[in-house]
Amino acid sequence: MTLAESTLDPAHALYDHTLESGLGWTHLLSPGQVLRIVDLEGNQAVDTLFYNALDESERYSAVDTVREQGNLYLSVGSRLLSSEGRVLCTIVADTCGRHDTLGGACAAESNQVRYALEKKFMHSCRDTFLLTLATHTRQMSKRDLTANVNFFMNVPVTPEGKLTFEDGLSAPGRYVELRAELPLRVLISNCPQLNNPCNGYDPTPIRLLIWSSEHAGDASSRELHSSPFTPQPSAD
Repeated sequence: MTLAESTLDPAHALYDHTLESGLGWTHLLSPGQVLRIVDLEGNQAVDTLFYNALDESERYSAVDTVREQGNLYLSVGSRLLSSEGRVLCTIVADTCGRHDTLGGACAAESNQVRYALEKKFMHSCRDTFLLTLATHTRQMSKRDLTANVNFFMNVPVTPEGKLTFEDGLSAPGRYVELRAELPLRVLISNCPQLNNPCNGYDPTPIRLLIWSSEHAGDASSRELHSSPFTPQPSAD
């Protein structure tokens, strides 16, 4: 995997917001703008979806993204493709090194199947997605939810093809940056999951920063190291 540090200065960000655990967020990005998601305390899964802001029926496609890059995990240089095969955004900096495309979002149904019947009523990312869409958009609903990205989440694939939820690879202050390639809607659930290690059993806040295309265009990323990889309007 490749780690690459950003040269963007938070002092020049046009948007800077701390999102508490369990809350949702949506924001529009113009092409060229850069979004940084910061894992403030480490081991915090950030469930994220992307949409073409001009036609939200065009949305992030995990299948196309994984197929085209030939890798189950996302890192520097990964291009997140839409259901129409177009690039929605590109990862331009990453100090974590690996992000999940398969684990999906926790939901009432999966909580009770995986853990216990009484877990059905626990807060979940699917509920957060739906509440955020209902509160901040007029036209989007549960029909618009699809397989999401889990930034900072560690879901290795075993030799038998099974998924396991493991302790995260992230640490306090690590981040990922994405550059919008189309007019983009970003939808985030800062995961409230308490039943597996994806949040270290202790969900924590994240920080969200956005830079203008002008500042982002003047910046670059600095590669930290490389190593072979084996698959294993805004809402505040």
